[in-house]
This record gives sequence, C-alpha cells and structure tokens, in this order.
Amino acid sequence: QGQVRESGGGSVQAGGSLRLSCSASGRIFSYQTVGWYRQTPENLRELYAYITHDGRANYADSVKGRFTMSRDNAKNTVYLQMNSMKPEDTGVYYCNIYPSRNNYWGQGIQVTVSS
Repeated sequence: QGQVRESGGGSVQAGGSLRLSCSASGRIFSYQTVGWYRQTPENLRELYAYITHDGRANYADSVKGRFTMSRDNAKNTVYLQMNSMKPEDTGVYYCNIYPSRNNYWGQGIQVTVSS
C-alpha cells in the first residue's frame, strides 16, 4: 500500500479520451513488466494491457486499437492513453507489475464513460 499511485481518471462521454498515469515509489517497476487492470463486478482485477521493461505493449482484445500503454523508466511511471472510449470501459483502474503482487496494489482510479 502506498507504493503505487494512479491518477488521471474522471468522467468522459463515449468517444472521448483520458490518460491515466501510474507512478511507483522506489524501483518496483524497474525491469518489470507492468500492467493496467480493471476491477470487475466480481471484485477481480482483470488485466487489460501490459508493457515489458523494454517497451513492448500488449492489449486485451476489447481495448486493442483504442488504448495505448507507454512507460517512462526514468520516472518509474507508466501511462495508459484511452481513446474512443466506450461505456463498457467504465470502472476502477489499477496498475501493478505483471504478474501482480498483492502488496503493490494502489487505491485505483475511477473512470466513467457515459453514453
């Protein structure tokens, strides 16, 4: 708790864009694959995108072509650019290394997309 902090959420209309940021204290992202997760109604955290330490990103089919993940290793920060957003993108977003570690979860950030 407190080692990872997400920011940049908010409310947008369908078709709009948001950019999420996630900064980590220390070097917990160093040389690690980092993912963006979203909480499901069943309180699970589902992986939607991840990026390797050298910048290769992969995406869930539901966000492919709309979301872009990037990272700045010097700042221990990862980003998620979300474009052409849909109401089904609504939820609480978290970042963590991938595979996740329980003690790295932050507070998450709410994203709401209205139709």
